[in-house]
Amino acid sequence: MKLNQKGQALVEYLLIIAVISVVVVSIVKLLGGYLQDSMTKSTCEMMDKVYVEGSKPGEGTCQAK
Repeated sequence: MKLNQKGQALVEYLLIIAVISVVVVSIVKLLGGYLQDSMTKSTCEMMDKVYVEGSKPGEGTCQAK
């Protein structure tokens, strides 16, 4: 009987991890373009270039001054 409870706990932990993974992937997918734009802005500043905003989130680029 003890063995079944351990197996059940393992399955519950795996389900919790799966749900958390789905939530994290969804958030990154929704906010991915904005995250990419913030990284591009930082890179432009480090390279002494100008950030040019794209038509959609995630499409921004760096251009020479």
